[in-house]
Amino acid sequence: MEKAIILSGPSGVGKNTLGDFLLAKFPQLAYSVSATTRKIRTGEKEGKDYYYISVPEFENKIQNNELLEWQEVYEETYYGTLKSELDRIHQQEQFPLLVIDVFGAINVMKNIEIETLTIFIDIVSLEELEKRLTQRGTETAEKVAKRMEKAVVEVREKSAFDVVIVNNDLITAQNELATVVAQFIGAEYSDLKL
Repeated sequence: MEKAIILSGPSGVGKNTLGDFLLAKFPQLAYSVSATTRKIRTGEKEGKDYYYISVPEFENKIQNNELLEWQEVYEETYYGTLKSELDRIHQQEQFPLLVIDVFGAINVMKNIEIETLTIFIDIVSLEELEKRLTQRGTETAEKVAKRMEKAVVEVREKSAFDVVIVNNDLITAQNELATVVAQFIGAEYSDLKL
């Protein structure tokens, strides 16, 4: 049976860490690789990190309705989820795991035609999120402020998701996440020890 799992939440909440955990725990899952028009960065791999395509090619995919969701994040810098990527994963008899931003997830929910489990990774508080983003040390104060503004709006959307998991303690969040995913895909899971 074709199913998909969407993992979402504000930037800095730990969704990529939790997504990697799910992939390690459940061989039935496969990461849904997004498409982008941005240039490939050092250390990234085509087809693993993203599918890197040209702006005209991406715009052509929009016209041909080949994307479940897409956004123009900056002028001529697109990101999106290819319908063909979900087909590729289902042909491997696995379940796609989409780790995407909140509004991308909501757009997928509107367009996807298979059974989907949607999970929102929430924050304890905005103060804690700001602390995490700052501690990463990868962004300027201005970028952190922009991510915080976006997070305020994104958190308001959590009621649109099937499950909300607060990532305060990583082990607890992993156990809650793995339990709902195991139930959804019909797999076995025993709790991680604290």
